[in-house]
Amino acid sequence: MAKSKTNYTCTECGGVANKWTGQCPNCGQWNTLVETIVETGGNRYSTQQHQGLAQTAPVLTLADIEAIDVPRFSTGIEEFDRVLGGGLVAGGVVLIGGDPGIGKSTLLLQALASLSREKKVLYVSGEESGAQIALRAKRLAVDARDLLLQAEIQLEKILNTLAEHKPQVAVIDSIQTIYSDALTSAPGSVAQVRECAAQLTRVAKQSGITIILVGHVTKEGALAGPRVLEHIVDTVLYFEGDTHSSFRLVRAFKNRFGAVNELGVFAMTEKGLKGVSNPSALFLSQHDNQVPGSCVMVTQEGTRPLLVEIQALVDTTHLPNARRLSVGLEQNRLAMLLAVLHRHAGIAAFDQDVFINAVGGVKITEPAADLAVLLAIQSSMRSKPLPRGLVVFGEVGLAGEIRPAPRGQERLREAAKLGFSIALIPKSNVPKQKVEGLTIVAVERIDEALNKVRELG
Repeated sequence: MAKSKTNYTCTECGGVANKWTGQCPNCGQWNTLVETIVETGGNRYSTQQHQGLAQTAPVLTLADIEAIDVPRFSTGIEEFDRVLGGGLVAGGVVLIGGDPGIGKSTLLLQALASLSREKKVLYVSGEESGAQIALRAKRLAVDARDLLLQAEIQLEKILNTLAEHKPQVAVIDSIQTIYSDALTSAPGSVAQVRECAAQLTRVAKQSGITIILVGHVTKEGALAGPRVLEHIVDTVLYFEGDTHSSFRLVRAFKNRFGAVNELGVFAMTEKGLKGVSNPSALFLSQHDNQVPGSCVMVTQEGTRPLLVEIQALVDTTHLPNARRLSVGLEQNRLAMLLAVLHRHAGIAAFDQDVFINAVGGVKITEPAADLAVLLAIQSSMRSKPLPRGLVVFGEVGLAGEIRPAPRGQERLREAAKLGFSIALIPKSNVPKQKVEGLTIVAVERIDEALNKVRELG
């Protein structure tokens, strides 16, 4: 038997190389080349000419095209709708990934059970049998009697089922288990994932079926398979949070129909995932008295302002090199902020271990957390708590200036709604109209901010 010819495909850009190298010759990424079998034979689309990709669309000017809002329909889960940008879109393709056991299949089963009351929905499972899914539905106490279920991993059979039953919503769990007979490589390979996702997306756009793909993740937390998978779909959602915690965070990293970085907060209960109506209470620790090293900030996650507690612990180091550790915040930015604190405020931490934590497991990527981090560090170093009712936000520049954060008015209203009385904010974020119940303290530089806190305390 002749040996199959192989080449190496990049999981990031999809480029092909004849031999393995540490660096992809096309995109320059390291350790992304994986061995794949070279497909032989004619064009696999030649047998599908009767289906066609799409009829040729006429060339129009942008002025001739009517701009209309995309109609949506609710999943029946408010927090899930928020992350999706208001609900599902007919013909849209959603990719949702996360660690094993974090709740992907549970959330989708709950959503499909709710949708099945009004729409025709299909659940295609490549990982579990029908009996296992029925057992989960019974455990979650959801009414899924009208839910169509198929346990199948062959793409062609799944496409025939979609064409025959014409569901309005279909879930593929998971894309890494699906394979196509047109390819000889194993399920989960780069070629299979790319081909199956492309075929399902084509069907979704042609027929108007909303397709939700479940994706595996690598040990680094990224979606397994080629990076082109994220480019093909319309929306990419990630589950965040620790599997040992009862809370789950779903974040939108890409959304052609809504806001990016939108965050949905869920609590895992015996009856499945339940939306958290007031997530700010989740990210705030309940202290009877103010404690040193704790500072509350307002972060903006998509369209929602959230109050998050930033905790800092500064302790004398016993090692030649002081440790810098941050959980939920960027570690490289912490080193930069400590340098700014020394240079422009005269507070040195070169002989101190500095640990930073964002309470609740939330990941904060925006620079508006800079001021809260520095105030928490200074509070821990002085062993003196910050004033009660204080909330802050603002970006700190290398020159020591406090830069404004976007959507400052919404942040202030959220803080006032939750009972905070003092807001230390950048001068450029001072609102034109007074926020009821909130005293505004505007600052321009980091040394000025630290002096204001000492005066308030």
